[in-house]
Amino acid sequence: MTSTAAMPSGAREAHPEHLGRVVFIAAAAAMGGFLFGYDSSVINGAVEAIRDRYDIGPAALAQVIAIALIGCAIGAATAGRIADRIGRIRCMQIAAVLFTISAVGSALPFALWDLAFWRIVGGFAIGMASVIGPAYIAEVSPTAYRGRLASFQQAAIVVGIALSQLVNYGLLRAADGNQRGALLGLEAWQVMLGVMVIPAIVYGLLSFAIPESPRYLLTSGRRAEAREVLSQIEGHGIDLDVRLTEIEHAMHRERKSTFKDLLGGRGYFKPIVWIGIGLSVFQQFVGINVAFYYSSTLWQSVGVNPTESFFYSFTTSMINIVGTVIAMIFVDRVGRKPLALIGSVGMAIGLALEAWAFSSPLVDGRLPATQGWVALIAAHFFVLFFALSWGVVVWVFLGEMFPNRIRAAALGVAASAQWIANWAITASFPSLSEWNLSVTYVIYTVFAALSIPFVLKFVKETKGKALEEMG
Repeated sequence: MTSTAAMPSGAREAHPEHLGRVVFIAAAAAMGGFLFGYDSSVINGAVEAIRDRYDIGPAALAQVIAIALIGCAIGAATAGRIADRIGRIRCMQIAAVLFTISAVGSALPFALWDLAFWRIVGGFAIGMASVIGPAYIAEVSPTAYRGRLASFQQAAIVVGIALSQLVNYGLLRAADGNQRGALLGLEAWQVMLGVMVIPAIVYGLLSFAIPESPRYLLTSGRRAEAREVLSQIEGHGIDLDVRLTEIEHAMHRERKSTFKDLLGGRGYFKPIVWIGIGLSVFQQFVGINVAFYYSSTLWQSVGVNPTESFFYSFTTSMINIVGTVIAMIFVDRVGRKPLALIGSVGMAIGLALEAWAFSSPLVDGRLPATQGWVALIAAHFFVLFFALSWGVVVWVFLGEMFPNRIRAAALGVAASAQWIANWAITASFPSLSEWNLSVTYVIYTVFAALSIPFVLKFVKETKGKALEEMG
C-alpha cells in the first residue's frame, strides 16, 4: 500500500468542529486493531479444552494454536495490494466478514483440522487489520494529530487482548470453572471463540460510517469525492484544491520499493535491513506471546486452578495496557533507544525470576508459596517492561529507521520476520514447557539479555530526525 503523503509545514490543523469527526473515523478504523488483539489472544481460554476434547499431544496442540500465524503472514503480505485495488474501506469490510466467519467456524468445529482451518481464516483477517488500520488512519489524519491518532491502533490492540481475557474469565465462571462445561448449548471454550462475532459485526457496520481514503479516491480518478473527504477531516480553512494537488504531486514522485532494493553488502541484505529483522526477532524471542496465548495453560501447569489462571491472564493484559500507555507518553520524550534498553533490562530480570521460580519441584501439584508468588509477580513485571518498551518502540523504529527509497519493502521484510519468529515461539512452547519449563524461560532470558548489546551496537536513535534524514 502506498504511504501517506507528507504535508507541508504550513498545513493547518483540523478545525475544532471537525476534530470530533476525525477522532470517530480513526477510532472506527482502529476497531480492526481491537479485533487483531482479541482474536490473537482469545485462544488462550481454549487451549486446555482443545487438548482434552481432541486428545492431542503438545506438538499437535502447538500447531493448532500457531497455525493462525500463517494466515496472519499471508493477510499482511496481500492486504496492501488488495487495498490499493479495491479501496481501504472495502478491505476493512472483507476483514470484518473473515473475522465473523472465523468466529462462527471456530465455535462450531466438527474436527481438529476444521478448527485449524478457521484459525487460518481468522489469522488472514488479523494480518489484513494489522496493515489496513495504521495505513488508513495515517492517510485520513490531519498532520497536527497524526501521531496521536496513529496510537489508536496500538491502544486498540492491547484493549482487545485485555477484553478477550476478561470475557474468557467471565464465561469460565459461568461454566463453574470448567472450560468444557455446558454453556448456551455449547462447551464454554466454544462460546469463548464465538463471542468475537459481536465486535466483528460492529467493525463491519462502522466501516460503512467512515469515508474512503482521499489518496485512494485520487488514484481512482474520484477527485470530487476526495475533496469532500478532505473537507470533512481538515475543515474549510484550507485551500482544498491546493491540498489535493499536493497529494497528487507527492504520489507521482513516489517510487515503490522492491525486494531488489534491499540487497547489498556481505550478508545478502543491506545492514539496515538486518537490523530491522533483528529488532523484529528479538521482540518475539523473549516469549511475549506465551503470555497471551498460553498463560492460562502455564499457570494451570504449576497448580493454579483454572478460574484463577484466567483471572491472572486478565490482570496480565491490564498490565499490558498500562505499559503501552507509558510507552506512548515517553517514546517522544525519552527516545526510542533508551526506552528499548530499559525494557530489555526489565524483561531479562522478570524472565530470570520466572525461570528460577519454575525450577522448583511441585509440592502436591503446585509451586511452593514463595516460588508461586515470585512467578506471578515476575510475569507481570516482564509484561510491563515489554509493553513500555519493545511492544511499541519496535514499531516506531521500523516506521522510521529505513531510508525513504526502501522503507516500504524493508518494513515488509521486517514484519514477515516478526510473524515467523512469533510462529516459532508459539509452535515450540508446548513441547519445550513439557520438557523443562524452567529451561524454556532461561532461553527467553538469554534473548532478552542479548537484545541489550544488539541495541547498543547496531540500533541508532531516530527521535527528532526527519524521515528524509535516514540514510
